[in-house]
Amino acid sequence: MRRVTLIDEDDTCSGALALDLTDEIPPLVRVRRWAGWALSDLTDDELGDCLLVVTELVANAYDHGEEPRRVRLHRSVEPCSVRIEVDDGVQGEVVLGRSRLGPHRGRGLVMVANLSAKWGVEYQEQGKTVWAEVPCAAPPLVGRD
Repeated sequence: MRRVTLIDEDDTCSGALALDLTDEIPPLVRVRRWAGWALSDLTDDELGDCLLVVTELVANAYDHGEEPRRVRLHRSVEPCSVRIEVDDGVQGEVVLGRSRLGPHRGRGLVMVANLSAKWGVEYQEQGKTVWAEVPCAAPPLVGRD
């Protein structure tokens, strides 16, 4: 089994943390642990929403995409939000509520849409990025009256 590699993209001024996903099967437990660590200052509800969104997007990248795969987390302060992005190497259409894998699948993106302020797909020359923005409460102001 190949390892998930942590990449700190701050040197590119993107303010993102990223994981290259090179395993043959989705490393969902490791992705959730990493995202939980990176987002540990969120409330339990906000963290739960983010973990569900990252799990669904990564699972979809393995079910419907192919390598190269990468997940990125971007934090915004004003307004407070977490942008979760997952890349894969297939340009295939992303359809809300339907799956080519059978009639009992296809609910993951519906959950992502319900938990996110907005979500979407960006197509590149070779592949796509599926993203979602999950709102969070503004961090408390420290040292202010």
